[in-house]
Amino acid sequence: MATLMRRALKHDGYVVQVAYAGDEALWAADEFPPDAVVLDAMIPGPDGFEVCRQLRQHGCWAPVIMVTARDGVNDRVAGLDAGADDYLVKPFSFAELHARLRALLRRDAPTRPSILAVDDIRMDPATRIVTRRGRVIDLSPREYALFEMMMRRPNQVLTRSEILDHVWDVEYEGTSNVVNVYVGYLRDKIDRPFGSNNIKTVRGHGYSLEAD
Repeated sequence: MATLMRRALKHDGYVVQVAYAGDEALWAADEFPPDAVVLDAMIPGPDGFEVCRQLRQHGCWAPVIMVTARDGVNDRVAGLDAGADDYLVKPFSFAELHARLRALLRRDAPTRPSILAVDDIRMDPATRIVTRRGRVIDLSPREYALFEMMMRRPNQVLTRSEILDHVWDVEYEGTSNVVNVYVGYLRDKIDRPFGSNNIKTVRGHGYSLEAD
C-alpha cells in the first residue's frame, strides 16, 4: 500500500518520503519537515496514534491524515484526539486521498495563502494552475513542484541541494545539473515568452524568484 501511494503521489507532483515504522517516521519528520503526513494507524511501534501525538508534542503541525482498516468510532476519535486532521478508512481511492490532501494544504496555516502571487504571476495550489497575465502556463509535475517552491519563497536564494531535497527527495542519485535543466524549462515557459526575467541565477549559490 505504501509503495502504491508513493507512486501515485509522486506522479501527482509530490515529493514523498516513506517510513515503515513509528520511530522511523518520527526521525524522518524531524530531519525532513513535511508539508503533510499520511499516517497508517497500525505501523510497527510506536503505532500511528502515538506517532501523531509525539509529532504534535514536538511542534510538528503539518496536517495529518490517519489511514486505517479500523472503522470504529472509538478509533476515529482516538486518531483525532491524538492530533490528526482527517481520517481515511481502507480501502479508499487515490483520488479521494489526493482531494483530502489538497483540502488540508489549502487551510494549513496563514503562511499558505489561497493564491500565490509574484508580480503578474499567479499560482493556485488547490487547482495547481499557474497563469501569467491571464495566460495559463502548462507545467509538468516536476516543474510545478520546483516553481511552487520558488513562489512560496520569493526573493530568497534556494540552493541546488535544497531544491534537490524538496523536489527530487533524498533518494535522488543523479547530479545537481538536473536543477539547472529544470530552471531552464521554467524560464522558457514563465519568463521568456513574456519578456521577463524573474528567475535569477545567484552565482555560486543557487536560484531566486525575484519580484520587480
